[in-house]
Amino acid sequence: MAKVIHTSGKRKKAIARATLKEGTGKVRINKILIDHFQPKMLQMKLREPLLLAGDLMQKVDIDVTTHGGGISSQTDATRLAIARSLAEYSKGDKLSNAFLRYDRHLLVADVRQNEPSKPNDSKPRAKRQKSYR
Repeated sequence: MAKVIHTSGKRKKAIARATLKEGTGKVRINKILIDHFQPKMLQMKLREPLLLAGDLMQKVDIDVTTHGGGISSQTDATRLAIARSLAEYSKGDKLSNAFLRYDRHLLVADVRQNEPSKPNDSKPRAKRQKSYR
């Protein structure tokens, strides 16, 4: 029986779900191969966990579905999901430690959210000035 691993990653409002199974090294994000992912800068960001994994990438296929948020948040969520699935597949602390040394956000989610607007004002933090003081 082939080993299948499901992981997820979040960033702001974006959610990515990754499915890793044994295969030939294909990585698809929303049914698009990673080689065709645009813009190029975000594609390079997605490749970081794949490069750190090294030879392990030739043995697995990863399918990721992502929705919500913007393209940058979706990329960060996808990167997190891919790195978590690779770390779980390798089962050793060696790959997890390599991810943590390179960038902690490969395995640990960034939980910051935007602050909601306050009532009677259009901005989250800045308050209206009073001129009578």
